[in-house]
Amino acid sequence: MLINLHVKNLALIEETDIDFTSHLNILTGETGAGKSILIGSIQSALGSKIPKDMIRNGCDSALIELVFHTESDVVKQKMDEFDIPFEDGEIIISRRITNNRVINKVNDCSITAARLKELSPFLLDLSGQHENQLLLRPQNHLRILDNYDKTKITPVKDAVAALYHQYQDTERQLTEENIGEEERIREIEFLKYEIQEIESAALRDGEDEELEELFRKISHSRDILAACSAVYDMTSGSAASAESILGKAIRSLSDVTNYDEGVGGLMEELSTVDGLLNDFNRDLSEYMSSMEFDEETFVNTEERLDLIHRLKAKYGDSIPAVKEYKSKAESRLEALLHFDERMEELKAKRDDLLKKLDSECARLSGIRKKAAGPLAESIKQALLDLNFNQVRFEIVFTEAASYRADGRDNVCFMISTNPGMDVRPLQETASGGELSRIMLAIKSVLADEEQVETLIFDEIDAGISGRTAQKVSERLSQIAGKRQVIAITHLPQIAAMADSHYLIEKTSDNNSTISRIYRLSEEESVEELARMLGGAEITSTVLDNAREMKKFAARLTHAVSEP
Repeated sequence: MLINLHVKNLALIEETDIDFTSHLNILTGETGAGKSILIGSIQSALGSKIPKDMIRNGCDSALIELVFHTESDVVKQKMDEFDIPFEDGEIIISRRITNNRVINKVNDCSITAARLKELSPFLLDLSGQHENQLLLRPQNHLRILDNYDKTKITPVKDAVAALYHQYQDTERQLTEENIGEEERIREIEFLKYEIQEIESAALRDGEDEELEELFRKISHSRDILAACSAVYDMTSGSAASAESILGKAIRSLSDVTNYDEGVGGLMEELSTVDGLLNDFNRDLSEYMSSMEFDEETFVNTEERLDLIHRLKAKYGDSIPAVKEYKSKAESRLEALLHFDERMEELKAKRDDLLKKLDSECARLSGIRKKAAGPLAESIKQALLDLNFNQVRFEIVFTEAASYRADGRDNVCFMISTNPGMDVRPLQETASGGELSRIMLAIKSVLADEEQVETLIFDEIDAGISGRTAQKVSERLSQIAGKRQVIAITHLPQIAAMADSHYLIEKTSDNNSTISRIYRLSEEESVEELARMLGGAEITSTVLDNAREMKKFAARLTHAVSEP
């Protein structure tokens, strides 16, 4: 569950640190106090995009940090997959936002936003203010059904997706390769020409680099020979060369070696230099002899380079790329030469995939229909608990006109909230307040299946009041008996059920506006309920009503928590 939320320099929040508890955590406050910013910060910490203007005015960076404790095997598996240390069930997620970048860390290890998003569904489920509108799109009804029994549905759904993509790929190949006879003959001749052109060149890996080096050498051979000749004249041959001068030096020292042993050592060093110089002159002479290129060698090298450059310009930027092009051309030519056999092969493959796809889609549909009954019944029971007294709820299947990656099922939630009225598509009949309760019913049912430890509801009470609000509060309390629930509400009936009650308030002066959040004591919670009940003026009667609501809520909470 979510243990702690720390936010610093984000929008209206200067710095806040909140410790959440198990069961039902309720957040209340005036409109505009910063409740949405708080929920947004949790979403942002779990990988959602963060606008740069969310950094508080006058600050260089913002920080969001979440601390979770979980015993979930799925979370442990994900942490192992991401190679992130995971000890004692603790997960610390932090995101530091600057003007230039966002730094994401989990347990002090850097992580991408994409991986944060991948991890977050296993830590909590967050229902935003506009999520109810998802129920107005029937394609989301299918996703809800698939999530309800995903242990059985997901493997078959993955198999359908794999077959579908293979089927689509085979259809694409049939379309691309099914060309007219004239075009096929023209392509065959062109491919033969290209293959022959590359084949006749007899290219050798690395040949272009060797020829480039040789061409440079030949092109500058005159300059090289002139430089080498000048050096040779300086080191050998003439009376003024280094060789002659060194010889004279050796003879001069040899005349005095008998007078001092030290001169003998110098004589040896000088003799070594003389030997090195002789070796150099011999190597230089041999190199100059090798530099004698004829015109034919130059022309052949230039022509060969031109051929290689032309082939590289047409077929690839390197000799290996040209060879790879030839290999692909040969494969394409082989297919065209055996066109009829290839078409029959592709058609047989397509028909086989279609048969398998049809079978897997039927199997997937059967599993879904088997799950639809218990899901519809569970949602109906949850709706009855939420003051839909005469509700009927059904899940209707129709077959799509064509295959999709998720099968051929179209699913629609059908509902009737009034006696004597036929069930109709949910998106055609449900009001805003009804959508809120239906979404809560669905979330409560899925929560048991998905084993998510924390549920967050942002204004799940939209469009409801009175007895219905009381029913919603009781349902939230029931859910919170099994897992942590964090809910933002404007209704005192829901706030009264809180196991932990938090107040979000906004204060302003001439220079700044700050939102802060803190946990309320029992008496402070009563005062906040009185504010929600009575508005601007809080009388003793309103306070008594608030205390009575707390007592009533405590009795209800105790009742729903009993086995």
